[in-house]
Amino acid sequence: MTERTLGGVGTKVVFENDRVRIWELKLAPGEKSDVHRHDLDHILVLVSGDRIAVQPEPDTGGPYKDYLAADVIPGMAVFVERGGVETAINVGDEPYVEVIVELKD
Repeated sequence: MTERTLGGVGTKVVFENDRVRIWELKLAPGEKSDVHRHDLDHILVLVSGDRIAVQPEPDTGGPYKDYLAADVIPGMAVFVERGGVETAINVGDEPYVEVIVELKD
């Protein structure tokens, strides 16, 4: 297997202390995030957009094993266990924004 380079969980870190790291993720319509790994349990807070998808990698250890696309419900929060290796894809027509709150052990 070729070596891959993993990107950040989000577009940029907006806050971090010894208990949490908070990322902002922004994707234009059709844009993909870098392939990334979630090493920490986290909470996704959907801010805006209309459709988002996740494409898990074959070696993912997270809860999502298959491609999944869903409608965006602004304000919705979802807890996700660590281990996912994936790419987020904005499959909608609107810019997508979410906040990712990583919970440090």
